[in-house]
Amino acid sequence: MIESPANRVILGPSEIVLGQLADECAHMIYIDPPFNTGRRQARNSIRTVPDEDGDRTGFKGRRYSSEVVSRMHYQDSIDDYGAFIEPFILEAHRLLDARGSLYLHLDYREVHYAKVLADKIFGRDNFLNEIIWAYDYGGRPRSRWPAKHDNILVYVKDRAKYHFDAAEVEREPYMAPGLVTPEKAALGKLPTDVWWHTIVSPTGREKTGYPTQKPLGILRRMIAASTRPGDTVLDFFAGSGTTGEAAFALGRAFILVDSSPQAFEVMRARLAASGAGFEIHPGADPESPPAQRG
Repeated sequence: MIESPANRVILGPSEIVLGQLADECAHMIYIDPPFNTGRRQARNSIRTVPDEDGDRTGFKGRRYSSEVVSRMHYQDSIDDYGAFIEPFILEAHRLLDARGSLYLHLDYREVHYAKVLADKIFGRDNFLNEIIWAYDYGGRPRSRWPAKHDNILVYVKDRAKYHFDAAEVEREPYMAPGLVTPEKAALGKLPTDVWWHTIVSPTGREKTGYPTQKPLGILRRMIAASTRPGDTVLDFFAGSGTTGEAAFALGRAFILVDSSPQAFEVMRARLAASGAGFEIHPGADPESPPAQRG
């Protein structure tokens, strides 16, 4: 049993590792499981160097050649999603402190099934929000409305005790600043349950090259609102380690779990670069096949 799990990266299948964690060890849990897209998720990291005969054109027409330096992938296909996700929701309920919150990050394919299960496990009275994270990037199919949002279900362990402090969240600009006073416009507004936030830029400094990496901005918002400094944040499907970096920056502890050796290497490098200290805990066979997101 892992009694004091703060600032740990645990390599192993979540379904095994979570059983090693003590009851009520986390004040917030973020779960970003496979979305069941039925597709192979992949991301290549590319390095470019100046080359007059290169395959890319940059600023002022300069030419560059590119090479793939790493490839990451997993198969995102699950036959019975309800049977897959239910044990993780059950474990989230056990592992949350009485004032804790669960953020369950999915998309339109499975969110309705997951909500029925979470209502049963947490209780419908403990359902707090459905957050819509909206972005504008990627393909534009012409046979349907392009899907440009994810769904994040928020549940609390105990409606009478949970922690939520909107004042800790970074404010955002008013969409119509001319309709409010100059003072309000300068201050900005508190976010609603619809979050407009870009994805991780393929060419930005935040990019790790990990498939399905989530932006620091949305994790910071969740953690700031639903935890206090010194609290512990747990991520079952830690992937690129976004949760850990965001938690560390806000003065929270973290527990990151993933079965993928590729994810582990990305997390180790990323957290080291951020200055976060952590322990490595081998929770199970590190050669287990990856099924995790990030």
